[in-house]
Amino acid sequence: MNRKAIVNRKTKETEISVSLNLDGSGKGECSSGIGFFDHLLDALRKHGRFDLDIKVKGDLHIDGHHTVEDTGIVLGQAFAQALGDCAGITRFGHAYCPLDEALARAVVDISGRGFLFYENDLDAGLVGQFESELFPEFLRALAMNARITLHVSLLYGQNRHHALEAMSKAVARALRMAVSPDGGQAGIPSTKGVL
Repeated sequence: MNRKAIVNRKTKETEISVSLNLDGSGKGECSSGIGFFDHLLDALRKHGRFDLDIKVKGDLHIDGHHTVEDTGIVLGQAFAQALGDCAGITRFGHAYCPLDEALARAVVDISGRGFLFYENDLDAGLVGQFESELFPEFLRALAMNARITLHVSLLYGQNRHHALEAMSKAVARALRMAVSPDGGQAGIPSTKGVL
């Protein structure tokens, strides 16, 4: 199986290039122009064990919204392309990840249906130059374009940095589980016969 994808997208607001290998070892570099967002993307890459390169030029003179959301769109498209027909995958994945006082949970279904449930009761604010309210925008764009059902919850926490990083790591680990080959499953993991 060649579970790789390269996706490029250029608009008047952003220019984005994503290279993804689902069967990698966590190598790559993420460069969006927003330091803490890169940190979250690096956590996704490393803890998902995906080889992932992301290069983004965005209209950061306005704010980070287009950069973050559009990165989710292109990364989601890359996941969908790399997964192909999804034959032989585990399909479902889940993970809990702590970071100091914060505990996050992520649950994934590679369902063919894009959906995000996001729960985080911390007040929005900046982490470095990253606006924390943009994180669910990234996840929503990722889920819709990867055509996955994604539930992400901050179970508790007080520090925004810890909370967002724990959620990113949980998403990575849940995705890793879901895209992994299921040793006993050769076909499409659905009673419909298609995802």
